Amino acid sequence: MFSSRKWSPKGLHVYITGGSQGLGLALAKLVARKGAHVSIVARTQSKLDDALKELEANRQSPDQVFKAFSFSLNTAEESAAALQAASDAYGGQVPDAVFTCAGAAKPMYLLEMQPEDLSRGMANGYWVQAWTAFAAAKQMVRENKKGKIVLVSSTLGYMSLIGYSSYSPAKHALRGLADSLHSELMLYGIDTHIFFPPTMYTPGFDEENKTKPAITRTIESADEGLTADQAAAGLLAGVEKGHAHITADLITSLFRASTRGCAPRSNAALDFLLDLVALVGIPIWRRSVDKQVLAHRAEHREYLRSKGLVD
Repeated sequence: MFSSRKWSPKGLHVYITGGSQGLGLALAKLVARKGAHVSIVARTQSKLDDALKELEANRQSPDQVFKAFSFSLNTAEESAAALQAASDAYGGQVPDAVFTCAGAAKPMYLLEMQPEDLSRGMANGYWVQAWTAFAAAKQMVRENKKGKIVLVSSTLGYMSLIGYSSYSPAKHALRGLADSLHSELMLYGIDTHIFFPPTMYTPGFDEENKTKPAITRTIESADEGLTADQAAAGLLAGVEKGHAHITADLITSLFRASTRGCAPRSNAALDFLLDLVALVGIPIWRRSVDKQVLAHRAEHREYLRSKGLVD
């Protein structure tokens, strides 16, 4: 299924959720520059209108078709309706490639959360992508379309740290879904990929920082992060090469190597080298993070007391 021949989006219909901003929009513009027909989905029509203007600026051919669809993707029914609307614009044919870039995070301490914060974490981090993959897989099989389904996890889908109790579980769940689909959908010639980006400097990142604990920001300061354009380039490069698990930075690549399990290797020689580095480097990183968290203990206790969460 994952051959040495590079995949190209040129002339194909590429469907991108979360396509009005951030990673989704950057990816939409990138595949547009490579000659793809692009359908983007998001909730806010005004943002979609602005995104379409940016897509037009990246047009390579008058034959390319760019469409935008305003849908919520919180349920199976809404996600299926969004995909069907994009398919109807192409004679009812399912897109050739489906990228699920929609999602949101709200980092905070577990003790500050309400039950709905945990539920919302799974809804915004897992189900908003899983329902699209669910609909796409069914439609691709019905139409005998040998397409691609690409999920977006996070470095936090390989590991986790303080502040991400509502977000990281969803990203780990996406990895489980991707690995399951990789195994099952090969029966139909459908490729499944999953991307694990590090910190991305997008509007979503700015929103996260409104609730992100200070200790979390301190730990993350060692992560240089990526712009949306850099992340999109890394994602598409991995898909073009046929990588099942895709990373775009060294730190996440080390986590991938150390927690790969039975996921297919991207490059046997490089992965072997990363395995060796991760064997030494990851425990050192873990001890460093734990030390920073424990040094924060007294300050954190005072913070919780000020909130009335502990005596």
